Amino acid sequence: MRPGTTLELLAAPAELSGVRRALRDYGADVQLCASELVTNVIQHLGEGVPVTVRVSRDDGGRTRLEVTDPDPRVLPVLRADVDVDAESGRGLALLDALALRWGVTHGSGGKTVWCEIGAEPGGGSAVPGRDPVSVASG
Repeated sequence: MRPGTTLELLAAPAELSGVRRALRDYGADVQLCASELVTNVIQHLGEGVPVTVRVSRDDGGRTRLEVTDPDPRVLPVLRADVDVDAESGRGLALLDALALRWGVTHGSGGKTVWCEIGAEPGGGSAVPGRDPVSVASG
C-alpha cells in the first residue's frame, strides 16, 4: 500500500464537500462512497460524531476507503428493494454497485465500514469480479 490520506472530522453535512475535495485525487467513485458513508453516520448516529476517513491505494491501483465511527451497534444494512425516487436508502446500494467488495470490521472503540474500488485504465473504477459483502471482527 502507498501512503494514503486520513481525515479526522465531526460528522456534519457542512463537512461533506471538504471530504470530497480532500479525496479528489482518488476519483469520483471514492469521493461518492466516502460522502455516502459519512452521510450514513450523520443520519444514523447524529451530527457531531467523530469520524475518521482513511483512503489508501495499492500498487495495482485498488483503492481502499474506510470510515470509522464510535458506535459498534449501528450497522449498515443493504436494502433489497431500493426505490429510485426515495429520499434515503440508496447510499449502500450505490456503494455496493461501485465497490469490488465492502464490509464492516469491529474494533475496540467502534466500527469501520470499508470498501475497495478497483482501478481501470484511465484512473476510473471497475466493478468486474465483485466479491460479496463480508463482515468481520477484529
